Amino acid sequence: MDEIWGQACAALETSVGPNNFNHWIKPLRLTGVDAGIAHFASPTRFISDWVNRHFAKDILGELSRHGQPVERLRFDVVPQTAPGRARPAPAPTAAAAAPAKPMRPVASAAAPATARVGRTDLGAPLDPRYTFGNFIVGKPNELAHAAARRVAEGGPVGFNPLFLYGGVGLGKTHLMHAIAHDYQTRHPMAQVLYLSAEQFMYRFVQALRESTIMDFKGMFRNVNMLMVDDVQFIAGKDSTQEEFFHTFNALVDQGKQIVISADRAPAEIKGLEERIKSRLSCGLIVDLHPTTYELRLGILQSKTEGFRAQQPDLEIGTGVLEFLANRITTNVRVLEGALQRLFAHASLLRREITLEVAQECLADILRTNDRKISIDDIQRKVAEHYNIRLADMVGPKRARNVARPRQIAMYLAKQLTSRSLPEIGRRFGGRDHTTIMHGIRKIEELVTEDHALAEDVALLKRLLEA
Repeated sequence: MDEIWGQACAALETSVGPNNFNHWIKPLRLTGVDAGIAHFASPTRFISDWVNRHFAKDILGELSRHGQPVERLRFDVVPQTAPGRARPAPAPTAAAAAPAKPMRPVASAAAPATARVGRTDLGAPLDPRYTFGNFIVGKPNELAHAAARRVAEGGPVGFNPLFLYGGVGLGKTHLMHAIAHDYQTRHPMAQVLYLSAEQFMYRFVQALRESTIMDFKGMFRNVNMLMVDDVQFIAGKDSTQEEFFHTFNALVDQGKQIVISADRAPAEIKGLEERIKSRLSCGLIVDLHPTTYELRLGILQSKTEGFRAQQPDLEIGTGVLEFLANRITTNVRVLEGALQRLFAHASLLRREITLEVAQECLADILRTNDRKISIDDIQRKVAEHYNIRLADMVGPKRARNVARPRQIAMYLAKQLTSRSLPEIGRRFGGRDHTTIMHGIRKIEELVTEDHALAEDVALLKRLLEA
């Protein structure tokens, strides 16, 4: 059985691509074939559902070609644990929440090379929950996840720094902690220093005040990997930027890896020196996009599995998770908090979690998320639907694959918001109202002639109004 599945996997990696194979199919284990059904062990229900929807035909085809004709797949969830390591607390997320009580701090250059812990006051502690194993991968974050995995392996990666950016609660800090955990597991003697940009500034100011600047330089410039979270914090702070720039250069010149996160791309951080923007832009810049409905649902499903492992008698009604994934879209942390509250409510009162219970228990959160549609919402949803960059919505590109979605977004902005044409123009890169009117009229004409485009526009309206 293992030999047949191994042959099928070799073919599947080619047919579906290495990225899809590694994310979705590689974690599966074929446990048997019975009465035309192939039985698989899967680490999570989310992976099972995704594979069943997207790769079932491929797997059935390859199994048949390699001597095991089957008609359908069946999955049993069997959580995986790394050898010799305790299973982490069940809190799978796509975004970083407030750090829990740390299990161990990050190693630093000032500690002996054989010590995995080192001094606790040098950097920020790593959260033991934030690993690759409980990071839910979906379309909005798959590139960031793949890049983080590559950096965590160590060795030459072809890009330095890795720059992760995106809004609150999209997974930047989770990925940074996961990189540090995985890298230190693979390279126990290596020194990793993780801290926020605010902590970097504090350490620098403290070193100046105490005349220990050489110790500061030694600490930061002799690590194997430097990870700085929320780098936008140093914008406008000239002395800190100066030291950060020289630290950055020293590490890159030594071939040491740097991982940076921020709430926006380097070029968009006001008050950041141009030379630092240029340096940060030399590596790989990855945008963690807002979550999709599918990713939010996957997060909820995985987190629910964790709660059920602790409380097997917990009952959750049909459609509850789908309802939450559809209604709570502003922030993954809010989504997770809502689910936590719901489970606590059900556990304390010994009630089944029905749709009615969810609406009653989460009334305040649901009201907060019932907000009016904004132009930002429209631009993000249209960019996501047509797989273009959000920046193209306001940029100068005139290629049809960019210009047409931009015109659709203009049309929807006029249809679904109360903004004037000049206001819409300003939100689309400063275009004048005549350009906006032309785009709107073009889409009004096309929806009567092009059936596919009309369906796209109708679908986008439904998604935005949901």
